Amino acid sequence: MKPTRQLISFCAAAAMLGASFNALADAKPDDATAMVKKGVAFIKANGKDKGYAEISSKTSQFKKEDLYLVVYGLDGTVHAHGANEKMIGKNLIDLKDIDGKPFVKERVEMAKTKASFWQDYKFTNPESKKVEPKSMYCEKLDETVVCGGIYK
Repeated sequence: MKPTRQLISFCAAAAMLGASFNALADAKPDDATAMVKKGVAFIKANGKDKGYAEISSKTSQFKKEDLYLVVYGLDGTVHAHGANEKMIGKNLIDLKDIDGKPFVKERVEMAKTKASFWQDYKFTNPESKKVEPKSMYCEKLDETVVCGGIYK
């Protein structure tokens, strides 16, 4: 039985589509890293007030689908939040994920000893509204840590 041209075309298209999805999945950590670096540069160039306002804005340049930035003080206080403005000003040092991991405390402790790092925990995806595994890329900036995460 010989494969038809349609079947061959379908298989080729499916393979290309699969490769495209894999390329997108592979790019996500790079997207988070790039966005955090862009956010840090913006804060440095424009100051904290303007930087935090831009990160927290509903039309922020630092939002892309489920990727957004968050800025924490090293005491656990939220200075900017790209997905939930209600978190700004709150100290979340004792916040734990669904598995009981104190991820904010861990994040600020890591920021005290590292210039940049990745952190894994579980968090509610603002797009799907479901708790999902998340990896957060963070960079220390003065007495804060600027982070952007991807859902796995």
